Amino acid sequence: MYATERQQQILAAARRDGRVDVASLASTLDVTPETVRRDLTVLERHGLVRRVHGGAIPVEQLGFEPGLAQREGLLSGEKDRIAKAALDELPEGGAIVLDAGTTTVRLAELLPTDRELTVVTHALPVATVLATRPGITLHLVGGTVRGRTLAAVGTWALRELADIHVDVAFLGTNGLSVEHGLTTPDLAEAAVKRALVAAARRTVVLADHTKLGRADFAHVAALEDVDTLVTDTGVQPELADEIEAAGTRVVRA
Repeated sequence: MYATERQQQILAAARRDGRVDVASLASTLDVTPETVRRDLTVLERHGLVRRVHGGAIPVEQLGFEPGLAQREGLLSGEKDRIAKAALDELPEGGAIVLDAGTTTVRLAELLPTDRELTVVTHALPVATVLATRPGITLHLVGGTVRGRTLAAVGTWALRELADIHVDVAFLGTNGLSVEHGLTTPDLAEAAVKRALVAAARRTVVLADHTKLGRADFAHVAALEDVDTLVTDTGVQPELADEIEAAGTRVVRA
């Protein structure tokens, strides 16, 4: 097993159980405690866990939200596949909205140049990618920019989003579950995401498997508001079946 795969397993266990300890991980993964400690150090450096005596706690348990730069390199291959699969959800023409997030930035980079698209976004990284792209009419939503996500939030953003209607909204999320729907750590960001859903005829969520089956602090929308989930093949089959049974189509990239 590669180190990145092992670290993903450790992170998933921490998010599932609320805490992991070095001894149990070493036994489960069949590695030395020193290897586990190095993995935890890497995860902490990326802002995903906080080391505690004998183990680690996911940042969600402590009220922390990883920044954009910290999340950029994680599950890079999975995010690339999700973004490519999301291209099939684009309209032939018309308007879309792109949420903030590392996977939506990848989708922005892949948008085709053979059709005319109107793109609305409140995310500075997405706007930077698309500002000079031929065939794209870009509308940048204003507001107060959050440093962690580089996304505009607040009353300005909500007021502008209330004036639009698009074909598809491509959303990122920190958590997705059948019970709690879409969730995110920040209330202001959750409000903007709700506005994106309300502005769209269809909603497509882009989320790697580590986001599924978990809930975060602020509620965004019920799962019934999501038409399609594009995730990766690491999703647990039982969880994917539950999501589809709730009425959301699941695409595994």
